[in-house]
Amino acid sequence: MSHAFEPQQQPAVPVAGQSVRFPVHRIYCVGKNYAAHAREMGTDPTREPPFFFSKPADAIVADGARVAYPPRTTNFHHEIELVVAIGGEGREVARERALELVYGYAVGNDFTRRDLQARARDKGQPWDVAKGFDESAAIGAIRRAADIGHPQRGRIWLAVNGVLRQDADIADLTWTVPEIIAELSTLYTLRPGDLIYTGTPAGVGPLQRGDRVEGGVEGVGTLANAIA
Repeated sequence: MSHAFEPQQQPAVPVAGQSVRFPVHRIYCVGKNYAAHAREMGTDPTREPPFFFSKPADAIVADGARVAYPPRTTNFHHEIELVVAIGGEGREVARERALELVYGYAVGNDFTRRDLQARARDKGQPWDVAKGFDESAAIGAIRRAADIGHPQRGRIWLAVNGVLRQDADIADLTWTVPEIIAELSTLYTLRPGDLIYTGTPAGVGPLQRGDRVEGGVEGVGTLANAIA
């Protein structure tokens, strides 16, 4: 079948130690999944459970790539996260079987236009322009679960120009990875190529042009980007 124009290349993420790449289908994100971050955003984690939003697949930006400071914002934030890469298909998956769908894990940065997010929140509007803009989903190489298992604890951190800003443990996730997968699969059919950004700990903050952002998750990897 011919096309009206040349199709865009499907976004893909490197797989550590492998010659293959992980083609991205959809990107799901969990909001306010660390209690301390929920509090710093002005909500009570005991009263408001985590929730989901999404980013387009072509928002992916690779480890080491320069990230353009986005337009229409003066408050551009970092959010370091553990990312789950889905390798199987499932709908209404039981929590006890959820990890069977996991291909691997990576380190991600959920870049956010915080001023646009706050404006949307105050008006009861969706977060699309605050979260789903170009180059808003940085991600490092995926490490296969077959190689590293399923991390349940380990340091998650982020530094800007060498100054530590976020420092926590993935054991502090409000919803665990199996719980996230089980809940998300009641809303969508999960498919190979899906990525799930599992939420960020406290310490989010603004970035400026010229900043170098580096973060990591113990046992999973690191991620570094410069803000252009």
